[in-house]
Amino acid sequence: MSALTPQSDMPTPTTDKITQAAMETIYLCKFRVSMDGEWLCLRELDDISLTPDPEPTHEDSWEDLTDVVEQLRDDTEDPNYLMANERMNLMNMAKLSIKGLIESALNLGRTLDSDYAPLQQFFVVMEHCLKHGLKAKKTFLGQNKSFWGPLELVEKLVPEAAEITASVKDLPGLKTPVGRGRAWLRLALMQKKLSEYMKALINRKDLLSEFYEPNALMMEEEGAIIAGLLVGLNVIDANFCMKGEDLDSQVGVIDFSMYLKDGNSTKGSEGDGQITAILDQKNYVEELNRHLSATVNNLQAKVDALEKSNTKLTEELAVANNRIITLQEEMERVKEESSYILESNRKVAKDRTADGHALTEARKQLKEETQLRLDVEKELEVQIGMRQEMELAMKMLEKDVCEKQDALVALRQQLDDLRALKHELSFKLQSSDMGVKQKSELNSRLEEKTNQMAATIKQLEQSEKDLVKQAKTLNSAANKLIQKHH
Repeated sequence: MSALTPQSDMPTPTTDKITQAAMETIYLCKFRVSMDGEWLCLRELDDISLTPDPEPTHEDSWEDLTDVVEQLRDDTEDPNYLMANERMNLMNMAKLSIKGLIESALNLGRTLDSDYAPLQQFFVVMEHCLKHGLKAKKTFLGQNKSFWGPLELVEKLVPEAAEITASVKDLPGLKTPVGRGRAWLRLALMQKKLSEYMKALINRKDLLSEFYEPNALMMEEEGAIIAGLLVGLNVIDANFCMKGEDLDSQVGVIDFSMYLKDGNSTKGSEGDGQITAILDQKNYVEELNRHLSATVNNLQAKVDALEKSNTKLTEELAVANNRIITLQEEMERVKEESSYILESNRKVAKDRTADGHALTEARKQLKEETQLRLDVEKELEVQIGMRQEMELAMKMLEKDVCEKQDALVALRQQLDDLRALKHELSFKLQSSDMGVKQKSELNSRLEEKTNQMAATIKQLEQSEKDLVKQAKTLNSAANKLIQKHH
């Protein structure tokens, strides 16, 4: 972007004008996503404070504005500032999602189902809003963040929500808290009570503080704004089939390409604005491409770690199996020794040659061998139980690996789509450059023709003056001839 130093031949803008232009801006990482009606347009982040300042003077305006920008750059390192930008992003995305869903649903004119793309994106945005600032809870498999906990509180605040919560808990295909939370959102939308439930939940911040950080979206005024926007969804009729839908393994990724502005919709006379919009969209796609690549790399690292853990558990299972085989062999040996001792005792009883002391020792040895056999059997049962637990853990890990691989495939597909969109935008940019060159040549030709016509007009004016003079001369000569004749 250009520097903030003013040019001598350009007018100096005021802070109020710049503030008005930046009021509808979503901040995303090091870029800003400007809202143009219902579209998004990315620009590099080099902004100023949104608080209007008094009208600056001609000499000190740009020094003061530069100081404000430098102060803003220092503030971007503050976690509270970043959280505030995230809340603003999510609120604006919710506005766009709800507006697009209502307009498309009214144009469609029928009941919506789970395959409707704008409806899917609405649920993804709502899921991100509910996850913002969520406290992590430690579990057996690590830290877990789930928005199902706050949604369970709604039935305590609004008795009508108890039916939805009970229906979600009774669904057989849901195994994770995330899946139950997604099902709850869909049932609340079908009931047309989603706005009412969210308002009741946001009004009880004393209960939400157990699940959210103090600067989370649900704890700030952006949450109340989103809850108010949800009232418009009451005009939509939706119908979902929960039994056959896999809500546990869905990947909740916002598809920003649905909100990108199409360059073909502008007129040919807006060439410069079209190039700027295409460049902004291209930069946005590249940034989103980098974020998706980082997400793919993180998921690949997690898959590798799970595969290593699976290999380790397989080795431990093999060791446990070898231990079980060893214990079984030892138990067989103990049985043989016990049989040999019993046979010896029988022979001793038949011969009656051994004394009472030998018989007592034999019985004592038999009791010890029997106790040893019982201990070996107990240890065998323990090893079998451990083996079953390890097999169950391996199955869970294999399922988790499959889910991560599916998510990885989905992200790679979206990455390919974004790359194709990037190539298309590059082609549009080249076409726009050629159009600008042609227009520039046409303008220069028109200027040349204009100059020629101006010169011709001047010649005609001069000729007209000469003809007028000649006419006056002839008129005076004619008058003189008439006077002489008389």
